[in-house]
Parts: sequence; structure tokens; C-alpha cells
Amino acid sequence: MGRAIALGNGDMLVSIDEDLVLRDFYYPYVGMENHVGGGRCDIGIWVQGQFGWLSSDEWEKKPGYRSSTLVGNSWATNGRLGLALTIEDVVHFKRHVYLRRIVVRNLRRETREIRLIVHNDFCIGGTDIGDTAAFDPKSGGMCHFKRDFYFLINGMVQENGIFQYQVQKRFGGYGGSKYDAEDGFLEGRPIDQGSVDSSFSLKAVLEPEGEDEFWVWVVCGRSLEDVRAQDDYVKKETPAFLLEQTATYWRNWLDAKQIYRGGLTDELAAFLDLSLLITRTQIDNRGGVLGANDTDIMETNRDHYSYVWPRDGALVVYALDKAGYQEVTASFFTFCARTITGEGYFLHKYHPDGTPGSSWHPWSKDETAGLPIQEDETALVLWALWHHFRRYKNLEFVASLYETLVKPAAHFMSGYRDPETHLPLPSYDLWEERRGIFTFTTAAVSAGLAAASEIASLVGDGKSKRLWAQASAEVKEALIRYLYHEDVGRFLRGVYPDGNRLTPDYTLDASVFGVFAFGLLPPNDPRVIGTMRAVANDLWVKTEVGGVARYTNDYYFRRSDDVERVPGNPWVICTLWLAQWYIAKAVDVEDLNRGYELLQWVWRYRMTSGVLPEQIHPYTGEPLSVAPLTWSHATFCQVALDYLDKVRAQNSLPAAVVPQ
Repeated sequence: MGRAIALGNGDMLVSIDEDLVLRDFYYPYVGMENHVGGGRCDIGIWVQGQFGWLSSDEWEKKPGYRSSTLVGNSWATNGRLGLALTIEDVVHFKRHVYLRRIVVRNLRRETREIRLIVHNDFCIGGTDIGDTAAFDPKSGGMCHFKRDFYFLINGMVQENGIFQYQVQKRFGGYGGSKYDAEDGFLEGRPIDQGSVDSSFSLKAVLEPEGEDEFWVWVVCGRSLEDVRAQDDYVKKETPAFLLEQTATYWRNWLDAKQIYRGGLTDELAAFLDLSLLITRTQIDNRGGVLGANDTDIMETNRDHYSYVWPRDGALVVYALDKAGYQEVTASFFTFCARTITGEGYFLHKYHPDGTPGSSWHPWSKDETAGLPIQEDETALVLWALWHHFRRYKNLEFVASLYETLVKPAAHFMSGYRDPETHLPLPSYDLWEERRGIFTFTTAAVSAGLAAASEIASLVGDGKSKRLWAQASAEVKEALIRYLYHEDVGRFLRGVYPDGNRLTPDYTLDASVFGVFAFGLLPPNDPRVIGTMRAVANDLWVKTEVGGVARYTNDYYFRRSDDVERVPGNPWVICTLWLAQWYIAKAVDVEDLNRGYELLQWVWRYRMTSGVLPEQIHPYTGEPLSVAPLTWSHATFCQVALDYLDKVRAQNSLPAAVVPQ
């Protein structure tokens, strides 16, 4: 299903699905301990003997965001119950508080009693073993806790707090408190442990065609005293004040950078703002840039995307640096300095606390020939750091990372090469699927070494500057010699060492865009033009949906065996890479419009709420795989800003195509 709404502040992340149900709750790291774990913290409504859960299909629902904020703004209508809901969700910009405002409107011309049921389906620390749920008489709320994780859930309607409550086990023949709620009456069991959930109700009487405002909140802390104090704070300041305070903060967060948006339609400008905000929700305050936080993906492979890939992170912070968010991006580079190995390379992926994540890349007995790495990850961190310096000129910051990050990474890359060809030694490709020597990786290594050389010059290390500049030039020369193929007129995906031979991989892969994106060749170079035209022609999905596939015959989440028409599912980032090329090489309105139309394509296939997934169904346009994908939103931001830069540079605005 994906996540329709993501809300966070860098310590907390709350994800809500298209049914408007809370599905993921991360604290105190974004993307690490998930205290709901894909369960369903549902909302139920009892009215005059009738009942319905918000997750059921009988509700018509539309998730969304309040403009220019990280405040969810959604609605739901139920004809059978004669009710309409307006729901606003927010994670406070600073405090560990999640708030939900639910306005219930009576669509009938009669007075009716309403009971709003709040179901709390927590699995603290990612498992329900050893959980406790208890009614807390002091706060009047429901407390779920384990070890030093405490969650206090409370609510109010007008001046009234919780009406009824129930705590109940979810195993051994017991269905949990959710099933006790459907008659509108909760038994009042105050505590239980193990696999346990809780529910409570809030009661109001609605006048004919009248409405009332229900508030529900969750506060997080490391002790009972902590969450009680935070609950008192919410009551004292009022939930309404905290919600509006957070809305103001995020509007100012966007306005402070004074991003030029004059070359975009109102719809695309608003979507740029939303993409910046959603990207921020996926970044932990200690520097971890998470791939995606959507636990539905665990249904396919029992793992998730809640990891820090240094490559994805580097490309995400590159986009945020372009937008001016130094205060967010700098911590990523310090995260990288903490996690890089002593040998000078990054592992496959990491948890947001810096510990290594799961991997399927095997170690070889000969470690120098078989490191379980994607070398582009090491290279692109340095490439992004150099661009960070060029944007902000913060020499002290970059110099502080020289010995711990830049020097070991550049030393590793300059040495991890074949002595005859000067190509990088084999590593895994950016898609994490195959081991070899790839155009994307080779371009990234050359760019990373060039960046390291520039940084070495800043700190007066002339010897390293010359060494790494030479290595960068040698890798670039090797890229053109071994990975560009005259007969096919484009760059290869890669080559595979086979004794003294390099076996070419002719598979067309969208990642070859890296040759121009990382500055090795200009976008108008004939070799780049031949390569990107092949991507535009042969990886374009030839259905009504369109979009660019990752590579020919892509298997991941495959939805068609018609490879001629559907080489793979369209990916948001791959489609944007093509847009990036059109914009980069544009010298006239035609190319600029092509890039703009692909920005519109992304806008068109966003989810209803505005969230971008990883992939799009080639026939229906529905989201596939995880949503939101941080990389998708950040790439949209980067390419949209590239477009605006080009428009201003040319001092002429092409005729915009109004999005449909």
C-alpha cells in the first residue's frame, strides 16, 4: 500500500497509510526502532449502535498535506454511518509529540451520540514480546512501555478526557482490545503484559448536522515520569497551539531559503516544497539518510529499506545542498566519517545509529579482490562533500573531515584499481545485483578522486592533490577506453574480468547517466548524446503510463513479460535522470520543455497525497515497492532546481505545459 503521509522531526517519524491508519512509529532514531512495526493503530466510530473502523473499505478517504507544511490534512466519509471526518496529523517540530485532530461531522438531521475509539497496536522495539499496556490514573491516559521506551496515549473532546478503556492480550484465543470495541463499550481492564494492545474511547453528542473536535496524542520518552511531564505540557499548551506552531515552523523552513520557483506552475512549485519536506522526514538528526520507511515491503523479502546507503545519502544531500539546507546535510558527512571502515570504504548499508546493516554481498577469502562493497558509495560521498564546500565555503567543516573521511576514502579508491587498465577493481553495481566494473561506478570513482584532490588543495596537502588528480584522470581515461563501445554508439552497463579479458555487458542501463551527471563528460558530448538517446528510446515504457525503466528486462517487481514494450517498470529516479540530461544540455526551448514534461510526468504519477514511490505500475500507474522513497523526492528537487537554474541562466521561460 505504501505510506501516504510521512511526518517527523529527525527524532520521530510517523507514517500513515492510504486508509489514514498509523502504520509506522520510529523513535528515537528515524528508521530504526519501529514501535508499531507495520501493525494498525486504527480509529473506530460508534454511533447510535452502529460501528465502523476507519481502515474498512466503506469509507471514502483522501489523504493529503496542508500546503507548505508537514501537517497531514485528510478527509473521510461514511454514508452508512452518516459521518464525515476531517483529520489533521502532526509530529511537533521539536518535541517528541504526535498529535491527531479529528473533526467529526454529523451528516444526519438528528442528535447523535458519538464514541471515537482509539486503538493502540504497539510492538515496542519491533516486537510485542514483553510489552506492557496500562491505564495511568495520574495522567488519565494509556501507557505502553518496555525497557526504557515509554509511550503515553491520551485524548480529549471539549474538556473531557478518556471515557472508557480496555487492555487485552492478542494471543492464546484472545483477539485484543480492538474486538472488544465494536459494541461501543470497553470493559475497563487496566493492565496486561506480553502481546497486548489497548483501546480507549472519547464521547461526544453531536447536534443535527453539527460537529465536534476530538484530539488524540502520543508522547514518547524514556521513563514514566518523562511521558507524564510531556503529557502535562500538551495539555497546558493545548494541542491546537502545538499543531499550529509546527505548521508555522515548516512554512518558515521553506521560506527561509528563498528558493526561486518562478519557472514552475503552481502545482509543480507546491510539489517541490512538499518533496523537500518529505525528504526531511526521512533524515535522522544524527545524519542518517534513510532509503525509505515503509514496512509493507517486508511482505516480499522480510527486510526493509530503513537503512542508510551512503550512495543514496550522498545524492540526497547533494539535492538538499542545492536547495540550501546546510544545517541538515552537514550531519550526513559527520555520520560518514564515523562509519567509514579503517581501510577507507563503506559497507553495503548502515542502521541510523551507524552500525552495519544487513547485506547479501559475500566476503571473498582474498579480501583485496572480493570486498563486499559498492564502490560508488565511497566515491559519491566525497563528490557530494566537495559540492557542499562549493555551495557554503565552510573550510573549517571540510578540513575537520579530511583525516577521518576524505584521506582514507581517496587513498582506498586510488589503490583499489587494476594496475594495467587503471579501472576500479570489481565491486557491486548501484542496484546491488551484480559484481563487475560498471560505468556508473567508474564515473563516480573518477569524480570522487577529483573531489578529494580539490579538498586536499584546500588543506595544503599538495602531494595527495597531485596523486588523486592523476588517479582521477586515469580512471576517466579508462572509462572512455573500456566502457564506451563504438559499435553500439553508447556506454556499456559494465564489463566483467575474465582472465586477461573484459567481457562487455551490453544491457542498456539508465545508470549510465552518471558519465555526465558527475562531470566526466559534458551533456552535449556525442558519446553522451548517443548513450542518453538510447536510454530515451529503448528504456522508455511504451504504454499509456510511460516513464524510464532501470534497465532492459528488469526483474524487480516485474509486472509484464512484454520486454519490447515494457523493459521494466518505470522508476521515478530513472525518468528524472533523463530529464536531468535534457535540462543540462538544453540550448533551446525544445530540450528544456522535454525536461519539464518529465517533471510533470513525475507529478502526474505521485500518490494522491503527493508521496512518490520507487516504481510505477507500467499499465495502471499505481505505486509499486516502497513509498515514500527518499531518493525519488530528493531527485525531483534536484532536477526541478536544475530546471529553474537553466531558465534563469537563459533568461527565457519556455511555454509550460499545464499538468493534467
